[in-house]
Amino acid sequence: MLEQLLATEVASYELFTDPQGVRLLAAEEALVRNSVASRRREFTTGRHCARMALARLGLPSDRSILSGQRGEPVWPAQVRGSITHCRGYRAAAVARVTEIASVGIDAEPDEQLPGGVLRAVTLPEEEVRTKELSRDFPLVHWDRILFSAKESVYKTWYPLTHRPLEFDDATIEIDPANGTFAARILPHATRGVHQAPKGFTGRWTIQGGLVITAIAVPAAAHSPYRQLVGSRAM
Repeated sequence: MLEQLLATEVASYELFTDPQGVRLLAAEEALVRNSVASRRREFTTGRHCARMALARLGLPSDRSILSGQRGEPVWPAQVRGSITHCRGYRAAAVARVTEIASVGIDAEPDEQLPGGVLRAVTLPEEEVRTKELSRDFPLVHWDRILFSAKESVYKTWYPLTHRPLEFDDATIEIDPANGTFAARILPHATRGVHQAPKGFTGRWTIQGGLVITAIAVPAAAHSPYRQLVGSRAM
């Protein structure tokens, strides 16, 4: 499913169960040693998906994938990637930084958000648009698509800026006909951020009881960043 949403330069791998016999590397194991069993399973399978995706890209897959300050995966210098997991689904997507400046993926159950969450994560205009979409297409959980899109936006934004992004820092408009969405980063969020992206475009799908969203930013679309990390990855 995921590969349908991403550029051909991006390698992905997804699983719908937690396979037996998968093991973490020692440094990764330390990150979840005290976690509950469900967290350990999703983390382990997510790292397995990441290694498989790296192998599909033709890159070494025997290195630890640790976590950064905000829990994001720490990839090799020449790679940009993203990991997601929810009930019944784990996936990873990776690309060479010379081709893709950043990638963000998110998966969610295809069901309505819990009460009160929509208002907490949306701007007023987004809430209006979501209600309009729900009126016109009542069988689709547009609130969940919006939430997932915002998660993908954050995962795409952070590697480019190393700055946090809150739910009210970006406004998203969903295209119900083409399975796409457009995110605009609001001016207050980009203030003081060198070469901050002004927005992203992404794709969404609903399949097998899941909502999946994805964004891949071509390196050419963020050329100053490409020059910076490209020289470091040589």
